[in-house]
Amino acid sequence: MARVVVLTASWQHADPGTLHPAGRPRAAVPAPDFCSRPDGAAPDVPAADGWQAAAELRFSRRRAASAPTLHQARCTAPLKVMRARQEPDGRCTLPLLHTAGGLVGGDQLGVDITLEAGSRALITSTAAQKVYGSIGLRLGTPDGRWARQRVRCRLEPGSDLEWLPQELVLYRNSLFEQRLELDLAEGASFLACDVVRLGRTAAGEGLGEGQWRSALEAQRRSESGRRWELVDRLALDAEAAAGLHGLDGQSVVGTLVWLAPQPLSGGDLAGLLERSRRDRGDLVGEMACGALDQGLIARYRGPSCRDARFWFTRLWRGIRAVRGLSEPEVPREWPFQEAPLEPAEADGG
Repeated sequence: MARVVVLTASWQHADPGTLHPAGRPRAAVPAPDFCSRPDGAAPDVPAADGWQAAAELRFSRRRAASAPTLHQARCTAPLKVMRARQEPDGRCTLPLLHTAGGLVGGDQLGVDITLEAGSRALITSTAAQKVYGSIGLRLGTPDGRWARQRVRCRLEPGSDLEWLPQELVLYRNSLFEQRLELDLAEGASFLACDVVRLGRTAAGEGLGEGQWRSALEAQRRSESGRRWELVDRLALDAEAAAGLHGLDGQSVVGTLVWLAPQPLSGGDLAGLLERSRRDRGDLVGEMACGALDQGLIARYRGPSCRDARFWFTRLWRGIRAVRGLSEPEVPREWPFQEAPLEPAEADGG
């Protein structure tokens, strides 16, 4: 049975290891419905006069399991693929560059990713993504226009994708909607991390009248058909960010999701949850981690993008250890990195 996690205008407090979202967002500006149509297709997205950027990425491994993963890419401006790197285990690390320097109302980004059987990839970004204010800037559209990003991933058996973009920074009065759609084969692994800052708090700015909406929808396919593995929807505005059961006045929210290639053993799951509690001890903010039917989900809310990234990186390292994979190499594009931790086996994680 699929696990459905919805965060709208409220986020109720819970014991560590559990998440109980509830509530309803204040819809000041209409946005498309996140729900897919009954036929399985995505909702229609109206045309806009902003950037219409797209990238198609395909990864393959055609020889032995130790061979490097190869990639093919096709992009339209302002998206650009940078030089790929190979990890010792054959994983392909591929940075994406958004050359426009940020999104404005009406911009749309689309990324389609395919991993062939047995391939491994890590996709990151070269810088934080900025979304500029839209409300009240144009006479013709005083209520603003939405900028949108849609990422679709198809993973074949035995493939492994880590989707780890840098932070998203929402400027005052910005409107941004993002979708992540996953089509996973049996035996495929997917890990994603998303850190969002609501407003340029260092400049004394909040989200204003802006809104941020996010949807992650994951299906797992097998010989017996398809099943929903995770549906995770979030909607935040200034009211939700300020509310006790929203972000309680905090400016940063983050999510890490791991959809494992097979169900975790009780020992592995307990070890990961215990590690998640231990690894947050020296960090600022509220952190919780809970189990999915086949994987886990972690949330952060607090004042620090850095601490959110550090905690998620530690979880990422623990997940790699549970899977028997090599220690992750933190992408060199990330602006802040902490010293390498002790291997998970050494500290009982």
